[in-house]
Amino acid sequence: MDDKLYMENILNLCKGIADLYLHGTLEASTPEIRTVFHQALCETLSIQSDLYGKMSQKGWYPVQQVEAEKIQQVKQKYSTSTP
Repeated sequence: MDDKLYMENILNLCKGIADLYLHGTLEASTPEIRTVFHQALCETLSIQSDLYGKMSQKGWYPVQQVEAEKIQQVKQKYSTSTP
């Protein structure tokens, strides 16, 4: 297994774990349990961010730039649709 595939697998695993921790945080039955899930979620998001940064530096996670005009269109769409 090459480094890129290895990092992709770890990143996908982190995303799945973050999803579980998010649901645990939302559904926790006590404040103490919520705190534990929330702390685990924050740590997982930090790891995910580090992995993304390393992959991006190596060109393994290309990001497509969005035109400023498209961003403005989306902003307008959602700012005018609020009741």
